[in-house]
Amino acid sequence: MERNASEQQALAPRIGSGRLHYLDYLRGLAAFGIMIFHYSSWLYGNPTSDSFLARIGVYGVSIFYILSGLTLCYVYDVRQQPSVSTADFAVRRIFRIFPLLWLVTLFTLLWQGKFPTVESLFLNLTGLFGFVDWDHSVATGTWSIGNELVFYVLFIPYMFLLRDSRRKFVLACVFAFLIYLYFPVFRMDPSQSLFAQWRDYVNPLNQFFLFLSGMIIGYALRTVAIPNGVAIVFIVAGLALFILVPAEGDWIDLVTGVNRLAFTLSCLMICIGFYKINFVLPVVLAKPLTLLGDCSYCIYLIHPLVYNVLSVIMVRLSLEPMAPVFSFALKITVTLVSSYCIYMFYEKPFTRLGRMVRWKGRPWTWPFGRRWD
Repeated sequence: MERNASEQQALAPRIGSGRLHYLDYLRGLAAFGIMIFHYSSWLYGNPTSDSFLARIGVYGVSIFYILSGLTLCYVYDVRQQPSVSTADFAVRRIFRIFPLLWLVTLFTLLWQGKFPTVESLFLNLTGLFGFVDWDHSVATGTWSIGNELVFYVLFIPYMFLLRDSRRKFVLACVFAFLIYLYFPVFRMDPSQSLFAQWRDYVNPLNQFFLFLSGMIIGYALRTVAIPNGVAIVFIVAGLALFILVPAEGDWIDLVTGVNRLAFTLSCLMICIGFYKINFVLPVVLAKPLTLLGDCSYCIYLIHPLVYNVLSVIMVRLSLEPMAPVFSFALKITVTLVSSYCIYMFYEKPFTRLGRMVRWKGRPWTWPFGRRWD
């Protein structure tokens, strides 16, 4: 179906490049923020929930989820890939996610010097831990990757509903939102710590609506042209809400009750602003932000390993008594350099290979074989 003039105008800045660069920037900033949060926590102790750093540490992953749903919805509409099958989608996701997941998981096992049970190893290497044992991932932070794999599976029926029956899609979204409300309102106890309820918090059902909300944003605003000034207002207002929502004490206060909804809204506003903003940054800013976005997955997964390895090396070289600022800066630098190398020589080749794989006969074209009305 032909797009009308307003739709073409709204989409023109993005069709040419095939990428949403500002979402890449945001993804990179979120990964960098989570790294800073962890390094600061491990060096100086955990910040309380009134700290901006604690909020980044908790909701940086939420931003990942929103961006993931938004990006996938964008890719399978705006870039118009009617020949892409569900099998192609699965292969691309496998080549994007698993190589680095395997590398980090295996290196973590070698570093710890422990061999898990065959069942645990199988679940972690196949990603099935996200479906059945989501709080027992081997490597630090990979619980969120298990969640992401669950979301990819749910993405297929939700895409079908979006293309086939918008009424059913809305009902399915309402159902997902009610589940999202269940955890912070009824399931999780604000009088207990977040770590005491970690299994409930990292349950994929407690996180899925974030991914789904990204899909909703990607679909609802796909042809809407928003002025840069309005997009900036969304970002600033979202950041203000993110900073000013009252919370104190344990991090459980960030993810229960009305605060869960307030922080979710702030993340959505920030993502909407970055989605629709459209002006060219100076090269001095655009280039490092692009690199940060490209390496974001690697930064997120390897930074705990870098921290642990360097901590041991510094102790053995009698460098640990040096200023914490030096330790902090060194670990950040090594993480960024290592992430870039792994991205260029390991992640990127696998991602390209995944795009080259095609299934003969185009099996499983549902639900990607049709364009939206």
